[in-house]
Amino acid sequence: MIKELFLLSPVFVSLFWFAALAGDKRKFGTPRLFLSKFMLLTGFIFFSHFLYFAPYRNIYPYFDIPLQFIGLSVFPVYHIYFRLLTVDEKFSFNKHSKYLIVSTIITLVYFVAVVITPFSQYTTWLFNKADRSVSPYPDYLEIIRTVMLITMLLQLIITVTGNYILIRKYGDKAEQYYSNIPDKKNENAKMLNFSLIVASIASFVLIALGRYFLFSQDFIICIGWSVFTISLFIIGELGIKQLPINPAYETAAAPDVNNQPDEMPQNIREQLMSRIFEEFETNKIYLKNDLNIMDVVKLVGTNRTYVSSVINQNFNNNFSSYVNSFRIRELKRIIEENPGLTIQILAERCGFGSANSMKRAIMVQTGLTFSEWKNRISIKKQNKILEHQSE
Repeated sequence: MIKELFLLSPVFVSLFWFAALAGDKRKFGTPRLFLSKFMLLTGFIFFSHFLYFAPYRNIYPYFDIPLQFIGLSVFPVYHIYFRLLTVDEKFSFNKHSKYLIVSTIITLVYFVAVVITPFSQYTTWLFNKADRSVSPYPDYLEIIRTVMLITMLLQLIITVTGNYILIRKYGDKAEQYYSNIPDKKNENAKMLNFSLIVASIASFVLIALGRYFLFSQDFIICIGWSVFTISLFIIGELGIKQLPINPAYETAAAPDVNNQPDEMPQNIREQLMSRIFEEFETNKIYLKNDLNIMDVVKLVGTNRTYVSSVINQNFNNNFSSYVNSFRIRELKRIIEENPGLTIQILAERCGFGSANSMKRAIMVQTGLTFSEWKNRISIKKQNKILEHQSE
């Protein structure tokens, strides 16, 4: 009974995140909804494993072929998810099906081998390696299964590497667009990629031990499936927070960049600098915790290229750092006036998306932890008081 619960735990987690990640496409975006479908695929994989190891020997053979196809597709599908986070606006079968060609071909070869193998020999091969007939068919199946495992390993390497390259390539674009970048973009994306690595390592270790060996090793199954369950939960938790890393297609209702020249005249640059600074200094737009560069574009009435250029070149910052510099200054003022406020209230009052976002912004801009930075403010304030008293 305990083994069955461990075998089913990743199924429950997958179905939970399948439901939690689903929703209105216009509200949550394409990547999150695609990850919901990915969770459904993983749920099928682990339900099939449950049938194999429970074991339900009369049922599992009918799940084996679709299991192999989905197993071969899971890494390419995860890479498609990262492409939707970074470079592709929406999923397109015509555009993304190429990532599944290898999986499809190998599965078709496996399907043919299964069809021509007598069913009794096929089921014996699935569950009992030692009990083999003199027929060559099980040997063919074993060769194809080995090819599948090698393919999956190569897919893992290609997927993880490709995802990392996409994160690095489009991380800068996110920092030019969002103000609370640490909470919403790169950190989550890196952990999403790392979580796949952890789950995959556990999977390949169990594969190396052998499915026949695992039949009698309930303890190892419990450990391995615990890793799968935790990894899937982390992927779902991170994925539900993750917004697109490349916000290039989140620019609806923006003024047309093509209507203005690439080179910004100096007088326009100076005027734009003044207007941007006024919005931040006087109107305190940085207090909006979900502020992005398109909000600024609409307020100053120009285009995204000009706003980004002014912030990068004249204020010597990317958008995220520029916004957070004002928030940190506001934070300092509030701490000096109300040192007893909780960290969560401080983050909310200053426009940070969360306390963690605030801590990371302080670390990036000052090199200090929040506690160290706050202590320095308190010490400076005390020194000023002492100086005034001595006068």
